[in-house]
Amino acid sequence: MSGGGAKPRAAVAGASGFVGTALAESLRERGYEVRTIGRTGDAVWGDAAGIAALIEGSDVLVNLAGKSVNCRYTDANRREILRSRVETTRQLHVAVGAAVRPPRVWLNASTATIYRHAMDRPHTEEAGELGTGFSVDVARAWEREFFSGDLPDTRRVALRMAIVIGDGPATRMLLRLARVGLGGPQIDGWWLPHRRYRGIGPRPSGDGRSAWHRTRGRQRFSWIHLEDVLAATHFLIERDDLSGPVNLAAPHPVDNRTLMRTLRRAVGMPVGLPAYRWMLEPAMWALRTEPELVLKSRWVLPARLTDAGFPFRHPELDGAVRTLRHT
Repeated sequence: MSGGGAKPRAAVAGASGFVGTALAESLRERGYEVRTIGRTGDAVWGDAAGIAALIEGSDVLVNLAGKSVNCRYTDANRREILRSRVETTRQLHVAVGAAVRPPRVWLNASTATIYRHAMDRPHTEEAGELGTGFSVDVARAWEREFFSGDLPDTRRVALRMAIVIGDGPATRMLLRLARVGLGGPQIDGWWLPHRRYRGIGPRPSGDGRSAWHRTRGRQRFSWIHLEDVLAATHFLIERDDLSGPVNLAAPHPVDNRTLMRTLRRAVGMPVGLPAYRWMLEPAMWALRTEPELVLKSRWVLPARLTDAGFPFRHPELDGAVRTLRHT
């Protein structure tokens, strides 16, 4: 911690987003002096000297920066989703590497989408299998930049975050589907081939074709409540024995049918039509987002947090959804 009785300092990049805003406030409540890096803030992207000055002497660095994936994967959006993650992480890496007193811990956002579509078994940090295609390639490049090089005085943790339950874009989109009568299971099926999910970066993975899976609405949905994201972040800051990738996901994932039934109850919608892919594709186009959010089977378990004794406040989806103010 900072010496001389001063407040400990935390640098937060991406503090204007849904999770970042809540985390900055949570750090302040715990006695940190919080400084921010972003398009606006105490330092801005592209200002190497300003970022270096802010990083120097900070106790904690958390990077949540990156363009929202709640958009259509046009070529321009695909490039910006990748660039906004890798380039910001690279700028922070340079600053941490050059610091005389670097942060003792650096937590960098990643995503549980890095794992393959899974219906057969859950993924843990040790036994998980990485997938292929656009979202996975973004996550791989992000983590590759984060863990590159030697930073001997800074412990690094990649936060492989599942979909966050709270007043954020993913939850709002799912509740909107439930409210408009599309609150039944989302069922994958054949659709016109496209290349929006093709691999990206210097080592693009996959065959470039859009895939579909016969899940019948039983695709797995891994999630985590915002309060547990904040609590786990503080837990990881203090646990000097934890580094590398950590899955931020509740210990009890559900399937898509259970997810949508829970959301229907939350918004008071007694029925919900099943949404087949031929219905979802035009609906998601109108909402300017991608059906991958609800059709990919994300089955992720928080093995490292569980083994370390982290106490989840919201381990079950039903209780987590009941906390939402707008339901």
